[in-house]
Amino acid sequence: MNTMLTEQEAIQLQEELRPKVIRTDELPAHIKLIAGVDVEYDKESDLIAGAFVLLDFNTLEVVEVATHCMQVTFPYIPGLFSFREMPVLLEAWKKLERRPDLVICDGQGIAHPRRFGLACHMGVLLDVPALGCGKTRLFGKYEELAAERGAVSPLLAEDNGEHIGNALRTQNGISPVFVSTGHKVSLDTATAMVLKMSVTYRLPETTRKADHYGREAFIAFRENQGKELL
Repeated sequence: MNTMLTEQEAIQLQEELRPKVIRTDELPAHIKLIAGVDVEYDKESDLIAGAFVLLDFNTLEVVEVATHCMQVTFPYIPGLFSFREMPVLLEAWKKLERRPDLVICDGQGIAHPRRFGLACHMGVLLDVPALGCGKTRLFGKYEELAAERGAVSPLLAEDNGEHIGNALRTQNGISPVFVSTGHKVSLDTATAMVLKMSVTYRLPETTRKADHYGREAFIAFRENQGKELL
């Protein structure tokens, strides 16, 4: 993927790729491996770390981890985060020996002003079922939802009222997460998957594990840099 794009070129690419998004289920009959994806930013430099973590769908045990560190190649522009994060994630993806049946991205899918967030971008480019599970709401509005785990409130687009995602309460009394279709996954399935993966905490285990290994990647990268200077 060309990372040397202008803001307008990136927006144009989103518009061109958006029609390729499939919003219905095209999943294997039996999911065996589910992936978590996360990107970590170094507060002291322009380094970025991307992590793919493959979990056994039934036991949630870690099966494989792939990470990559590199310099950021795209500026911070709201609505274009995927262009900032996809390059490092693509490098991590190349290191995986196995392929997941479903990817949960720490970000948005179609719950995005142009209906093309990170989960859509990844799903279309890699031709893999993907969904977005964001910690915060990027776009859309929703009504307050019940306090118990599993409560859902539709996330409706602010421009045309389209049902673009769900606010989902994954634990009793805890702030909701925001789930949306990325590619080849329906919203109902995406919501059910996030709830299943959120066993004990607000965020799904896929995201929690990917976050952990992304931070570990920074530590290993710095250690290797130190050795190179010796």
